[in-house]
Amino acid sequence: MSQLDDDRLFPVEGRSRDLARALYGSVKDLPIVSPHGHTDPRWYAENEPFPDPAQLFVTPDHYVFRMLFSQGVSLDSLGVPRADGSRAETDGRKIWRLFAENYYLFRGTPSRLWLDHSFEHVFGLTDRFGPETADAFYDHISDCLARPEFRPRALFERFGIEVIATTESPLDDLRWHRMIRESGWAGRVVTAYRPDAVVDPEFEGFAENVARFGEMAGTDAITWDGYLEAHRNRRAYFKEFGATSSDHGHATARTECLPRSEAVALFEKALKGTCTAEEADAFRGHMLTEMARMSLDDGLVLQIHPGSRRNHSAPMMAQYGRDKGFDIPGRTDYVTALKPLLDEVGTDPRLSVILFTLDETVYARELAPLAGVYPSLKLGPAWWFHDSAEGMRRFREMTTETAGFYNTVGFNDDTRAFCSIPARHDVARRVDCAFLSTLVNTGRLAEDEAFDVAQELAYRLVKKAYRL
Repeated sequence: MSQLDDDRLFPVEGRSRDLARALYGSVKDLPIVSPHGHTDPRWYAENEPFPDPAQLFVTPDHYVFRMLFSQGVSLDSLGVPRADGSRAETDGRKIWRLFAENYYLFRGTPSRLWLDHSFEHVFGLTDRFGPETADAFYDHISDCLARPEFRPRALFERFGIEVIATTESPLDDLRWHRMIRESGWAGRVVTAYRPDAVVDPEFEGFAENVARFGEMAGTDAITWDGYLEAHRNRRAYFKEFGATSSDHGHATARTECLPRSEAVALFEKALKGTCTAEEADAFRGHMLTEMARMSLDDGLVLQIHPGSRRNHSAPMMAQYGRDKGFDIPGRTDYVTALKPLLDEVGTDPRLSVILFTLDETVYARELAPLAGVYPSLKLGPAWWFHDSAEGMRRFREMTTETAGFYNTVGFNDDTRAFCSIPARHDVARRVDCAFLSTLVNTGRLAEDEAFDVAQELAYRLVKKAYRL
């Protein structure tokens, strides 16, 4: 018996539920546009089978292993790679059984909904997952993964993905994207420019990164002019592989528009490793403004993902490296932080800046009013810790009144977990249809307009916002 209620996430009141069903029916099969995420382009390039169920569902998904770790399950026992690339546990079935024993921990979470959706809709498993069914699930999924129709490209097509963006550092040679392009496969996989390693003075190996950056770009990047030219060159190279956006994961939304002499001085200190924390933040802020200027020239959409206090645990960072579940949200200012950039280029409609937040208190107070007046600004969807049904609904409730729908950009899944992509888009479409049905049945939106907006939120807005 299915573990998924057909009316999940819809209103409980009959009239609104009926309309939500109808709205959802009009969008549920639309193509998936995934403009920002962290799937591995190597999957699509080599098109090799996924190794085993544990490496598909557990070890790459920080939503999964952070919850398990919070209850005393070690990352080593889950096969999560250490900083040096080694893995303490490589037995996929053992990892899977441990996952199943602790699956109850995900009750009521978005992860549970995504996982159940993946088990049922991708692999046809309708029993409840747990210790009693762990081996049966493992054997069935393993059998599926050995078949051609479960290889990455086949799943990409089956999921109805029209286009997906991966995210790469400027130090990436984009070999996998080149392999995809040269393979003749019709699937559209594009890259996105994520320059944190060469714009953040506090990023490990910053000076070495900049030197390598210059070599790859064919410029002398240890000079200020050469450094900026290296960004222009690498951005142009990324555009050759389909990039339509850059992405910036800074601790704050701070921007600066510094005089050249101050920017040069900070850059030289950054290369020497002598920046204070304040100076490093100022340099990152100035580089956001430089990136915005470059976007006016090359058309890349600028995404700002601030507010994550990344790698909160120093011991875990040392042992396992980045992106191991220890990123924690923090309070984030936007009105003051973005003003230098907005004063410089914010009223230019050629610029497109997409803002994200992990601080929900700013939705109505700061983000919606900013996006509701500046032509360069759009609001990214509920992100990361808030990409739940409740978080998506709060986002719509607190931003629509001031920014409307058309200053938002639809949905993106921002995931490393490939099989969760259709599940995440399904949740977003259901939540938006539920919200629209409530607007109609409280007299705030005509029914025909609701059907049009549902199409916009599920498909059209994201293509327009990301220039896809």
